[in-house]
Amino acid sequence: MTRRALLAAAFGAVLAFAGCTVVGHSPTIGRHPWTQPGIVRLGVPDEPDSLDPLFANDASADQIATLLYVHVFRYDYRGRLVPDLATVVPTYANGGISADGRTITLHLRHGVRWADGAPLDGRDIVFTWHAVMNDRNAVRSRLGWTDVASMTLPDPYTLVVHMKRVNAAIIDTIFGGGGGTAFPPLPAHLLATLPDLNHADFNVHPLASGPFALAEWDHGASLTFVANPQYYRGPAKLAKIIWKVVPNAETLFQELQTHDIDVYDGVPETQAERVAQLDGIAVQRRLVANWRHLDFNCRKPLLADVRVRRAIAQAVDWDRMNQTIYHGVNVRATSDVFPDSWAAPSIPQWVFDPAAARRLLDAAGWKPGPNGVRTKGGVPLAITISTGTNKPANEQAEVLMVQQLRAVGIALAIKNYPVSLLFAQHGPLYGGTYDLSWSVETNAPEPDNSGLWSEHYIPPNGANTSFLADPIITRTSEDALLTFDRTKRKALYQQEESRIHELAPTVFLYWERSTAAYNSDLKHYQAAEYDLAALWNAHEWEI
Repeated sequence: MTRRALLAAAFGAVLAFAGCTVVGHSPTIGRHPWTQPGIVRLGVPDEPDSLDPLFANDASADQIATLLYVHVFRYDYRGRLVPDLATVVPTYANGGISADGRTITLHLRHGVRWADGAPLDGRDIVFTWHAVMNDRNAVRSRLGWTDVASMTLPDPYTLVVHMKRVNAAIIDTIFGGGGGTAFPPLPAHLLATLPDLNHADFNVHPLASGPFALAEWDHGASLTFVANPQYYRGPAKLAKIIWKVVPNAETLFQELQTHDIDVYDGVPETQAERVAQLDGIAVQRRLVANWRHLDFNCRKPLLADVRVRRAIAQAVDWDRMNQTIYHGVNVRATSDVFPDSWAAPSIPQWVFDPAAARRLLDAAGWKPGPNGVRTKGGVPLAITISTGTNKPANEQAEVLMVQQLRAVGIALAIKNYPVSLLFAQHGPLYGGTYDLSWSVETNAPEPDNSGLWSEHYIPPNGANTSFLADPIITRTSEDALLTFDRTKRKALYQQEESRIHELAPTVFLYWERSTAAYNSDLKHYQAAEYDLAALWNAHEWEI
């Protein structure tokens, strides 16, 4: 579906949703009685699995990294790359990218310091590259970093990156604002003497370089961050940010209603209208680069046959699910490329067709059994599905899938986990022990997705947790990185996404139209299109 068709289907006449629109009650004159001056309490469903970005695997850790660390570049609320430690984004025009695309020169800001007063400069970036490439470190992925041949420092504030090959996404992939493998510089003066970082104290007691430093981590309950006086832009306007872990969505709503939290982003569809009616609460709505999908573990024998995967894709009424369980507020997805991206392809949706699903299962040799569950060679077609336990709608979606798959002869059992466990480095997804997973992926602005689909990034070497090893997908996803020509790249993403649709390692359900609700006393809050930029300007917040 084209970008125009997606937006037309998504928004209809509700054009206000196309941007980041503020609705709800107007700010009260004077400060609310529940407002705590200088303190913002974020209500969030998850806590990070690690505070060292090399080992963290969830979105909460990526967001917290925005508070804790200076990155080489960062993103604004529209997903535009802006300098952070670097002083300018390199291009051909400014000489930052060489004519052959294989040398990138970064000019770094003077006067940036770690919270202990030590200077932060190019030496920390070089150390971080060595740490990522250290085989002893069980980093979540080396995507992009393996394309670096060397890094040299003519001086501490000039970093020259020599590439093994052209990688059109390299600036975003390894330097771009957190998330994925865009790891921020780590403190060489603190960590360089360690043989590996897997169990470093830094992972739970990090040294900050960003606007906030960790003051306390009450595991399972909250993380408290205080303004970092060494931050290069000057101390943040807030004295403290409290990351309050509230796994239940209804409890989050109640805490917003009772003003025990100040910010609740990612409000579920069932609560979107309710939060807009709360006193002293402002609301922003926008389309965000989070896509919900059903993943198949293609290594599992029962799911290795593409006909079984395609049958599942056609046995579920995805439109009904989106309209009822998710209240029709999200945009139906057909690929993992954000519909507002220059690279968005045109891919068909899966059509609800149980009869076609039954024919595919018949052709694959799965015959109806006496109890309604198909069998093959005496083995029942019985599989499990897993999602996080933080959103009731997800469990309702699983129940619908159980019912509709049973109608075509597939027995589906629900086996859910806390999000931190589901996405843990050795958890069900990365450990490959799941059958089906129902989860949300968070995109960065750069459309490169080789880390999700290339056979070279199957765990433990990356995030291809479908475990699909297809040479066509691998080649096209990686060829898209070999040119800076966007027309050529877009054509390659069209080929890649068409192949993904054909092999069905996943079914895309929606792009999230997200609601952020916050204390109307909070100034300068701006919800972002990309989760990794959710706290992009937290140093400017005032309350």
